[in-house]
Amino acid sequence: MNEKMMLPIYGPLPLQNVKQIDLMGCQILERIGIRVHDGAHLDTLQAAGAHVDRENQLVRFEADWLDETLKHAPSSFVLYSRDGKNDLYLGEGNAYFVNGGRVFRILDMGTGGYRLTKLRDVAHTASLVEHLDHIHAYIIACQAHDIKPINYHLLDFYNAFNHTTKHVMGGCTDLHGAEQMWKLASIIAGGEDKLHERPFVSVITNMISPLTTEASTLEILDFCTNRGIPVTCASVPIAGATSPGTLAGTLAQMHAEALAGVALTQVFSPGAKVMYGAVPTIMDLRKMDFTIGSVEMAMMNAAAVQLAKLYNLPIYASAGVTEAKRPDIQAGFEKTVSSLTVALTGADYIHLAAGMIDSANSISFEQYVIDNELIGMIYRMLSGINVSQDTMAFNIIESVGPGGNFVTEDHTIDHMMDEFFYPNLSVRCNFDIWEETGRPDMLSRAKSRVLEIFEVSRDGLLEHDTITEIKKAFPGSRLI
Repeated sequence: MNEKMMLPIYGPLPLQNVKQIDLMGCQILERIGIRVHDGAHLDTLQAAGAHVDRENQLVRFEADWLDETLKHAPSSFVLYSRDGKNDLYLGEGNAYFVNGGRVFRILDMGTGGYRLTKLRDVAHTASLVEHLDHIHAYIIACQAHDIKPINYHLLDFYNAFNHTTKHVMGGCTDLHGAEQMWKLASIIAGGEDKLHERPFVSVITNMISPLTTEASTLEILDFCTNRGIPVTCASVPIAGATSPGTLAGTLAQMHAEALAGVALTQVFSPGAKVMYGAVPTIMDLRKMDFTIGSVEMAMMNAAAVQLAKLYNLPIYASAGVTEAKRPDIQAGFEKTVSSLTVALTGADYIHLAAGMIDSANSISFEQYVIDNELIGMIYRMLSGINVSQDTMAFNIIESVGPGGNFVTEDHTIDHMMDEFFYPNLSVRCNFDIWEETGRPDMLSRAKSRVLEIFEVSRDGLLEHDTITEIKKAFPGSRLI
C-alpha cells in the first residue's frame, strides 16, 4: 500500500481563530510567563535574553525574542530507525502513528484481568511494534514494577532496543536516566559520533500545566539537545482541571506551554531537533472523570496541529485513545474518531495511537494488533484515489464490454494490491464459512496474531558482541 499522504485535509479552526489563539498564547508567555524551578537554568535563560523574575521564579518571553528563538528550531528532521528501513521524515507531509507509553497496568491476555506491568512487557510490546507494519516507531510502553529504580531506564531502553529496530522514544524521569539511555545507545550505535549522526532514539519530557517546568525536565532537555538526541516537551493540559474549562482557553494555554518547550531547547542548543508537543484533554465535569477518549480531545489535538504549523514545527500530537476497559465497540469508535481527525489535519507524529485502553492508563496486546489494522485503513483513506488514464481504464472497459467480467483481466491483477486495503482481522467471509471456522472475531484473531509474534520474537535482535560490551559498561545491571 502506498502511504504517501495528501495533507492537510481537515482543520477544526478557521485561520483567523488559529491566529487569535496564537496571539493569546504569546501574550500568556509575555505577560504571565512560565514558572521555572531551577536557579542554574534561570541564569541561562536570562543570559539568552529572556525576562527573569527570580523572586517568583518566573520567566517571561517577549514576543520579538520568542520569534527569534523559535526560528532556530528545524522545520523538518528525521527520526532514524536502527536499520534504516523505518526512518520517519517529520515536517514533509507524512503522518506517522506510534504507540503510547509509561502505563502501569496491562489487560492480561491469559486471565482477562488487569495486572501491574513488568519488564517483560516492554520487550513484548517492542516486539509487537517491530512486526506491525502501520505502527512506525516504538514508545516505551509501560512502567516495569519488577526492577529497581536505579537501573529503570537502562533496562527498559535495553529491552526496547533488543526487540525492535524501529525508532525508540521514551520518557526519562531524571538526568541519570537520560545519561543511561545515551550511554547505552552510543554503544549500540558504535560510538557517540555515530549516534549523533543518526540518533535512533528520542526523549519525551513534559511541561506541568499550568505554566510550570521542573528542574529535572530542564536538565534532561539540556543534556539531550547538546548530544543531538531529538526531544519533545509536551503540554498536557486538562480542560476544567489544569487549564480553563473552555477548549479555546485550554488551547491558548497549551500553545504557550508548547512554544515555551520549543524555545527552551533552542536556548540550550540552537537548531536542536524538537517537536511541538501537544496532549490536550478534558474532564467529564459531571463526575470529575478524566476523559482522554473524548471527541473534544480529538478536536483540540487537531487544532494543535494547526497551531504548530503556523511556526512550521513538526508536531507530537495525540490520538487513538479510549476510556474503554476492553478492546470493544467503545474502544473502536473512540479510537477511530481521534486517529482519523488528527491524521486528516496533518499531524507528523501521532502518539498514543496503538495499544492504549482505560483512559491511557493501561495497555492491551490485542489492542496493538487491532489498532494496527485501524491505522492501515486510515492510511488508505489518506492516500486518496489514484486517477490516471490507466486507472480510469477506458481500454479495459471497452475490451470487456457490456455484460462482461473483469475478474480475470490482467489490469485487475496488476492493480489488486495497490488499489485495495486488505484487513487481516476483519470478518469478510459469508455466514456459513464463518460458522464452519468457529465464529472468529477481531479479538480472537488479534490474540492469535499476538501469539505468533511472540513465538518468533523470543530471541533478541542485538548482536552477541554488542550485548557483551553493554554488560561490561554496566556491571551488575542484570540486563538478561
